[in-house]
Amino acid sequence: MPTEPENTSPPNPSAASGPGRRRALLAAGAVLAAGVGATAGRLAGGDGAAHGGGTAGAPPEEGPVPFHGARQAGVTAAQLPATGLLAFDLPAASAAADRETLRALLSRWTGTLASAARPGAEPRLSTVGPARITSLVGLGPALTARLGLPAPAGLAELPPFPGDRLDPARGGGDLLLQLSAADPWTLSVVTELAVTDARAAGAAPRWSQRGFLPVTAPGATPRNLFGFKDGTANPDEESARQWVWGPPGPHEHATVLVYRRIRLDTAAFAALPEEQRNLAMGRRAGDGAPLTGTAERDEPDLYAKHPDGAYVIPVTAHVRLTGPRLDGGARMLRRGYSYDDGPEDRGLLFCAFVRDTGQFTRVQERLAARDALNPFVTHTASAVAYVLPGVSEGGTLGGHLWA
Repeated sequence: MPTEPENTSPPNPSAASGPGRRRALLAAGAVLAAGVGATAGRLAGGDGAAHGGGTAGAPPEEGPVPFHGARQAGVTAAQLPATGLLAFDLPAASAAADRETLRALLSRWTGTLASAARPGAEPRLSTVGPARITSLVGLGPALTARLGLPAPAGLAELPPFPGDRLDPARGGGDLLLQLSAADPWTLSVVTELAVTDARAAGAAPRWSQRGFLPVTAPGATPRNLFGFKDGTANPDEESARQWVWGPPGPHEHATVLVYRRIRLDTAAFAALPEEQRNLAMGRRAGDGAPLTGTAERDEPDLYAKHPDGAYVIPVTAHVRLTGPRLDGGARMLRRGYSYDDGPEDRGLLFCAFVRDTGQFTRVQERLAARDALNPFVTHTASAVAYVLPGVSEGGTLGGHLWA
């Protein structure tokens, strides 16, 4: 399973007596959290810092994130520490009726999400200072096909993979909405507004899932629930234009989201000797460096061998099987989160953005066949969505669908 994470818990407002002291305490706490290790994040190996600016996991001290832009901020802005994914279904009355339902819902969400991103627009959000919220809206492959909507050529459902234990009630959906915020309060308020919009337009909630990121010192890479740094090298803009964003045309600033809910057996993995954990991942837990390197951001050398001829990074190592070199240089933009739904259900909300779902399929087929992490991971839910381009002031999400 390809992976990655990022970020933080909201700071405790009672922990400081003034802005300067608060920032100092937050910074100290973040460094401590990064040193102690594995609070939350994503599965390692896959590599990927937040694409689009900012440090994942850094204390959220900036102002509001603009809603309007060529691309949706839920894909491009620095990851915020609290997230919620929600899926909805349309009533399937008729293609014409469902088109109107979709059009009405996208119009409502455009207004609500743009308003939530503006200071003072929602009274309940003013209680936490400037609200930091990002969002992304996507359409499922079945919906675009049913309604005859224009969609990227690379949008397709995923095939079944060996080892999948997917719960249909936790995956799929006609529409997918991801909201991320600097704090759970903001996330809860905006989620309520978005669900109210959906019901008013005639859409029915299908499933929802909350996630989080660990507090991480500025510039540092967060750790996942396996204790490894996760999110080391996402594609830069040049690579993303080739592998993440659509080609020039109506889908140029659109992408495809692949979502996988992955349960991690953290206790069993932690019981392994440290060397065995490092070999399974292909990186060292302590500094995040590949087994062939000395620093976290060193490029893994997949061809380096020991004197006995064995690969330094084993053939079953997660970092090897997810490496772009095995896939013609193809890269995913990874923006995953951890989740904790109880002692027996903790893990990773893997969110990857690609131009073509075939990119994910090729990687996942390699992982399903021989990943050393397989005994410790279970894929329990899955979804694919066409993430719409962004919208300019005065426009509406999905406006190009009706051209």
